[in-house]
Amino acid sequence: MPANSTSRLTPAVRMGVSISIAVGVYGISFGALSVAAGLSVWQTVALSALMFTGGSQFAFIAVIGGGGTGAAALAAATLLGVRNGIYGMQLKALLRPPGKLIPLMGQLTIDESTATAVAQEDHDERVRGFWTAGAGVYVMWNAFTLLGALAGNAIGDPKLWGLDGAAVAAFLGLLWPRLTAKDPIAVAIIAAVATIAMVPLVPPGIPVLVAAAVTAAVWAWRHFGRKAAA
Repeated sequence: MPANSTSRLTPAVRMGVSISIAVGVYGISFGALSVAAGLSVWQTVALSALMFTGGSQFAFIAVIGGGGTGAAALAAATLLGVRNGIYGMQLKALLRPPGKLIPLMGQLTIDESTATAVAQEDHDERVRGFWTAGAGVYVMWNAFTLLGALAGNAIGDPKLWGLDGAAVAAFLGLLWPRLTAKDPIAVAIIAAVATIAMVPLVPPGIPVLVAAAVTAAVWAWRHFGRKAAA
C-alpha cells in the first residue's frame, strides 16, 4: 500500500471504520422488526435516515408494535434521544466545528461517533474519528435497514417467527452493555419495576414514559441528596 494511503488510516479512522461495520450491520434487525411492527419498507427506511439513533428507533417500533399511539411512540423515542443533544454540546466544545457544518454534525451525533471522537487525544484525530464513525455508521445502518426491511417484508406474519417480541429483546441488547456500575443497575431495576406495574393499567407506550419519569426522579434525588450531604 502506498505511504500516503497508509497515513490516512490513522487510529481514529480505523476505530471509526470498525465501529461502522459492527454497528451498521445491526441495522438489519431494526429493518425486519420495524416491518414486523407494522411500518412499511419506506417508512422504515425514512425512520432510519431521519431519526438515526438506534435506541430511539427501537423504542419507537416497540411502542407501535405493542399497539401504542404515534404520539406515545414519538415521546418515548424523544426521551431516549435527549442524550444526543448533550453529546452535541460536548462535541461542539471539543471539536470547534465551523458553523456551516453544525447541522450535518447534529445528524451524525450518536453514541458511536461521540465515543470515537472523545477517545482520541489529538484534536485532528478527534475530528477524523467523529466523521469516520458518524458517516460510516449512517451509510451502513441505512443500507442494512433497507435490507432488513425487505427481508422482514418477505417472511410474512411476524408471530410465526417470534418477531412480535423481538424489538424489546433488541432494545435490551443495546441497554445491557451500559449497565456496568451499581447506580445504573439500581436505577434500571427501579424503572423496570415501575414499567411492569404500569403495563396492565395504562395504554401501550405510557409505561415507557413512566419509567423515564421515575429514572429522572431517582437521579435528581441522588444528585441533590449528595450535594446536600456534601
